[in-house]
Amino acid sequence: MSWVNLYSADRQPTKAEIAEYIANPLWDEMNDFLRKNYKVEPSYSYSTCSGQPGWNIKYQKAGRSLCTLYPMSGYFIALVVIGVKEQVEAEFLLSACSKYTQELYQASHFSAGGKWLMINVVDDQILDDVKQLIQTRRKIKPVSS
Repeated sequence: MSWVNLYSADRQPTKAEIAEYIANPLWDEMNDFLRKNYKVEPSYSYSTCSGQPGWNIKYQKAGRSLCTLYPMSGYFIALVVIGVKEQVEAEFLLSACSKYTQELYQASHFSAGGKWLMINVVDDQILDDVKQLIQTRRKIKPVSS
């Protein structure tokens, strides 16, 4: 059953239900990365957007979006917006990204303040691409000792 049909707007899924639906260890790795490095907790929201309706998980730091995650069966989608400020750095880092991420970036048009990348996170390399793109939006502060 599709995600949007499993959980209606009045039935927010639990963290465990989300993880069970995705059933991919990359999900935990992504969330751990965001929590540990940015000291943020997710917020859950229900979207009626026709592009990706249903419950999604948003991460923000200092009022700025880091990413939005969309549960899918066996994987998840990470929405990362590359704005004008991040564009040069993101394009520089693309040469080290997977062919999939490079092609997605090239195919995405600049609109509404940036390139809205809906990245299917299906393997470790793509997860690393997402982490690097998020870091163009907000750097990870080094831990002081």
